[in-house]
Amino acid sequence: MSKPDVLVMGALPQWDMEALEERFTLHRYWEAADPDALISAQAGNIRAIATRGDLGADAALMKRLPKLEMISCFGVGVDGIDLDHARANSIRVANTPDVLTDDVADMGVALILAAARRIPQGDAHVRSGKWLDEGAMGLTSRVTGKRLGILGMGRIGAALARRMRGFDMSIAYHNRTPREGIDATYMETPQALAAASDFLVISSAGGEGTRNIVDASVLDALGPEGVLVNISRGSTVDEAALIDALTQKRIGGAGLDVFASEPDMDRRLLEFENVVVQPHHASGTVETRKAMGKLVLDNLVAHFEGAELLTPVV
Repeated sequence: MSKPDVLVMGALPQWDMEALEERFTLHRYWEAADPDALISAQAGNIRAIATRGDLGADAALMKRLPKLEMISCFGVGVDGIDLDHARANSIRVANTPDVLTDDVADMGVALILAAARRIPQGDAHVRSGKWLDEGAMGLTSRVTGKRLGILGMGRIGAALARRMRGFDMSIAYHNRTPREGIDATYMETPQALAAASDFLVISSAGGEGTRNIVDASVLDALGPEGVLVNISRGSTVDEAALIDALTQKRIGGAGLDVFASEPDMDRRLLEFENVVVQPHHASGTVETRKAMGKLVLDNLVAHFEGAELLTPVV
């Protein structure tokens, strides 16, 4: 019995590629000398796509694959997948929620601490010899007892809130709608949330509904002592407004794991000493990436065996 053909949009860890190859015939889009020619040659064979959250799958691609039945996404964010087109054409979509919640929430904690306590700067102060030659570095800001605002109280936001209660922080949040069973204060707008926060963490989904949800008005409400942390999608922040606010010292700093155009990010953000950056690596642990890859595989296997998807989106 022939194995189903799967188009793989981008590189996955080798252990995932090996597991996929055991069950499917893989077509490696990112390695093709001519990706367009690959699609043309295999259009009649490809029945599924394995993609990543940062790569997605647009309607134009789906339209070229008449036998496409299913898309399995390595990541929670599916804003790069045209879900409307998938629904209209009975194409199933699955992602990898839950398994990365803890690691992303941990990164939120790390960025809050790194930005407030200036951990990268302290490391540089020691390594450069300045501690010996110039003495102690400047004082930093405490985290314990401060006000935390969470923009997007989904799985990750709730996990972050649980962690930060250990720092005796008061916690507020903004969501499209209030959530039941959340021990935090609901704020009606992102601006109101920012005004009530010392640290504003973005953990919302990406996509057009949240594009530039953190704009100049939100940053101004956060204020000159406030710190912005983004562990969601770069599209959620108006980066021009953020750079302007940092330049004019209208906010106190930022911790950023994601950017509007990554990895080719706006390098002006690297010029600010009060900005901590990461390479979109919040879920980048061995344990979580293995769990994500297994879920990509398991959803594909479930589909082709006629079973319910483990984590359906569409």
